[in-house]
Amino acid sequence: MSFFSKLFTRENKESLDQGLSKTKESFFGKITKAIAGKSTVDADVLDNLEEILISGDVGVGTTIKIIKRIEERVKKDKYVTTNELNSILKAEVAHLLSESAVGNSKGTVLTHFSEPLPHSPYVIMVVGVNGVGKTTTIGKLAHQFKQAGKSVVLGAADTFRAAAVDQLIIWSERAGVPIVHQGMGADPASVAFDTLSSAKAKNADVVIIDTAGRLHNKINLMNELTKIKNVMKKVIPDAPHEILLVLDGSTGQNAIEQCKQFTAATDVNALAVTKLDGTAKGGVVIGISDEFKIPVKYIGVGEKMTDLQVFNATEFVDSLFSR
Repeated sequence: MSFFSKLFTRENKESLDQGLSKTKESFFGKITKAIAGKSTVDADVLDNLEEILISGDVGVGTTIKIIKRIEERVKKDKYVTTNELNSILKAEVAHLLSESAVGNSKGTVLTHFSEPLPHSPYVIMVVGVNGVGKTTTIGKLAHQFKQAGKSVVLGAADTFRAAAVDQLIIWSERAGVPIVHQGMGADPASVAFDTLSSAKAKNADVVIIDTAGRLHNKINLMNELTKIKNVMKKVIPDAPHEILLVLDGSTGQNAIEQCKQFTAATDVNALAVTKLDGTAKGGVVIGISDEFKIPVKYIGVGEKMTDLQVFNATEFVDSLFSR
């Protein structure tokens, strides 16, 4: 057992198993029907499996990649039973996730919240459309980092909506961490500047900056995010260290489209996929990770503060494919 696995507690595992239960039930229910009456993996089984993966929001490109690898395995081994299909599929998904984890060297891939961070303060700029759980994710991140012994400062730079600032203030109080805010209509870059200045003065370990969740005008979005980044660099030259895109896993293919939009607008180097506990579309984690080669860093598998987990690909695959 690796050090990483030891840090993945029984409570984490139970939460993950429960959070992925709808995806697992839907996925394996369909596979069971697809291989009914079959003893070996043949063209019909692979065609059915391809349809199941695509309908499970794994994505067309990623599905084709998985099917090709299974076809190569069948061709090589000559005889592959349907009983072996689960373990082969599990191995291929694990391989894709491990490839994606190292696909973007700009990001810092954590194994646990208490892990030493490469910069102090470590600056995270959070992006994503309204409604995906962005503010909740920030609050839970703040809580998890604080529980791990790190000092955290929040910045309410989503000044487009008054509710966004108010919600983040509530989350800062729940997590017990300070927040810098100027209210609705303030210049987001100014809020970011003040937040980083405050974090430096406090010798904070982690800074988390919220940003506006608008997609109606990509040019404005890009300009705003670029301005925020440029102002950050005046305080901390290499900030932000992480640009975290929050995606709602329950939206399936829509989450992939959002990922396209935001990766075009800014240098996203980490992903958080939320609301996996309420959906059978958990396969989207595999598709997004593979298509964009950006590490999935956090996943949301429940309502509790601790249900935002550092993504562990090994445990994710184990929960998804365990009988």
